[in-house]
Amino acid sequence: MKFEVEKVESFTGHKDCVYNVCGSTDSHKFFSSAGDGLIVEWDSRIPDLGKPLAQMQHSVYALHLEKEDNLLWVGDNFEGIRSFDLISRKETGSLALNKAAIFDIKTYNSNVFIAGGDGVITVVDKEILAFKKHLKSSSKSVRALAINPVERELAAGYSDHTIRIFDLNSFELKKQINAHRNSVFTLAYSPNFESLYSGSRDAHIKNWNIQNNYELSEQVIGHMYTINHISFSPAGKLFATCSMDKSIKIWDSAQMKLLKVLDQTRHAGHGTSVNRLHWLSDESLVSASDDRSLSLWKIGQY
Repeated sequence: MKFEVEKVESFTGHKDCVYNVCGSTDSHKFFSSAGDGLIVEWDSRIPDLGKPLAQMQHSVYALHLEKEDNLLWVGDNFEGIRSFDLISRKETGSLALNKAAIFDIKTYNSNVFIAGGDGVITVVDKEILAFKKHLKSSSKSVRALAINPVERELAAGYSDHTIRIFDLNSFELKKQINAHRNSVFTLAYSPNFESLYSGSRDAHIKNWNIQNNYELSEQVIGHMYTINHISFSPAGKLFATCSMDKSIKIWDSAQMKLLKVLDQTRHAGHGTSVNRLHWLSDESLVSASDDRSLSLWKIGQY
């Protein structure tokens, strides 16, 4: 059986680096954020006709879709967070934070978790948009967050090379893992929540066994340079990684085996750093890049 990848479309219109892409409540649509501060909604069936949702004051690294409430959470760097109702397309709330970059946002039950460039994870009550807790375990940036609802744990990746595991209910620090030789830029729990995958500026992908107290299970040199994002396909059989080396790689989840490399030479891929990935379906992947564009990829076995 042959594994094939085809570039379907490019989406252009941002005037600066595209830092993030996340899903919508419609499986054909997705949102992007960029250095130009624009939040844009795209339809995979209609390329290059993006609909602006909002204009932020600063660049936006962090987007998070909360499907249950049709909310899109946006991190406006050095300002704070904002939420938008995706049905009315109106802003529903905002909260000013410390003057720091916002690298990631995750939600769990009634809480919003915000990863800050000042080393603080801010916990906010999402119903009333009020502060609940500051989790400060490092002076270095918190770059990535991941939620494990099975173990009720929050994983956080830091620029001090560590991963820290917090209890989602008490917010207590449960474990610190000296994980990489450089900043931890991305974290992703496997769909069965038995493993935590991490990617770093040291170009390594590591797989941590949750059932065995987060012991290192496997590691590979994933890319030539910084790994910016790890994202699992909806069914969990594949995961994709993207890097500052301009490439996207597709991996077999069960064996951590490389299946395909998507780059400019072979697949008309991105010309600069690829920052973020989002699976629209098991056969459809979107990538966001410093080249100011997003690409839609068709992925499958034939």
